[in-house]
Amino acid sequence: MDHFIYRDGRLMAEDVALEDIAATVGTPVYVYSTATLLRHFRLFDAALEGLPHTVCFAVKSLSNQAILTLLSREGAGMDVVSGGEYARARAAGVPGERIVFSGVGKTREEMRLALEGGLRQVNLESEPEMRVLSEVAHSMGVEVPVTVRVNPDVDAKTHPKIATGLSQNKFGVPIARAREVYAEAARLPGLRVVGIDVHIGSQLTDLAPFEAAYRKVADLTEVLRADGHAIERLDLGGGLGIPYTRSNEVPPLPLDYGALIKRTVGHLGCEIEIEPGRLIAGNAGILLSRVVYVKRGEGRDFLILDGAMNDLIRPAMYDAWHDIVPVTEPAAGAPTRAFDIVGPVCESGDTFAREREMPEVGEGDLVAFRSAGAYGAVMASEYNSRPLVPEVLVDGDQFAVIRPRPTFDEMIARDTLPPWL
Repeated sequence: MDHFIYRDGRLMAEDVALEDIAATVGTPVYVYSTATLLRHFRLFDAALEGLPHTVCFAVKSLSNQAILTLLSREGAGMDVVSGGEYARARAAGVPGERIVFSGVGKTREEMRLALEGGLRQVNLESEPEMRVLSEVAHSMGVEVPVTVRVNPDVDAKTHPKIATGLSQNKFGVPIARAREVYAEAARLPGLRVVGIDVHIGSQLTDLAPFEAAYRKVADLTEVLRADGHAIERLDLGGGLGIPYTRSNEVPPLPLDYGALIKRTVGHLGCEIEIEPGRLIAGNAGILLSRVVYVKRGEGRDFLILDGAMNDLIRPAMYDAWHDIVPVTEPAAGAPTRAFDIVGPVCESGDTFAREREMPEVGEGDLVAFRSAGAYGAVMASEYNSRPLVPEVLVDGDQFAVIRPRPTFDEMIARDTLPPWL
């Protein structure tokens, strides 16, 4: 469910007309719904009711300071994967004890930053990283809570570029080697083993892979406890999908996901940590764009938008589907025709959809890319020297720009000339 609906023939973000945002801010622009973000976070929180738990928002999915502040005030923790994301979480007022540091390539500098600022735990991805963290923590005279990310070799049945739980993926240590890795972690100075971490991928639309992975984690918990380790927390990752496509496939609800967690690991007495991003943010945002030209081609027609692959790269990178709808509601039974929907970037890959059936739209009309709140603005760039897309947050009948569009002068001013030029 989201709060982008037609009302009186106009597509609204809560109680604000998207056409009003376009008139004020320009296009392309990301628009987020406060009500949707909060609703989705609360669904996860409620799904784990009865278990000690922390819902850590995956900052990589949507990292704007206003969004992080909103969720932090709701009680969310944060899952970060870089020093920059850690700094963003702290700047948004998230206390260190609610920040989990994940990621396969943490540097010494990032480790020091997090240890100085405070954090809940570090999710270790490899033995070399474990030894470096021990060295850094010991040199600082601190002890850091850690989990080890185990790779359960479970096929998440998602896009290969967002699958993370197979043996050939770069993430975690093989679950078959977990006992020896945990034994070394327990010996290293500066580290305190507190739990197990697992994450098998993103955009999962079936609970079966989660169940397979979590049952392996439950078995491993018993083994590690028998070895003398205090396994108090289970970080079960994120990855629950959202309905991007027009198919009848309906991803599981957070309530079903929570029931699965209780069924598979609830008996272990561990605090549960989950790291949802897409399901909280995905349907909470749209990308608003304007038609620049309608181009008649040889055997196909094109809608050329002012939004481009640098603003929303998911279709180019993952062949991802986003519903694209007119901001002015089409009449019931209005005719449609097929368009290739493309952007202005000088790449053939700057294509959002091929032969997409659309109601008739013309130059200057507004369209909205639905389910664009996650992995949209965070992956945007200034390719072709196109200004970074701005972001807007709506709350009821009010809206505010939470990241402005830079001017050309501001973009150019970030570059500096060497003294010999």
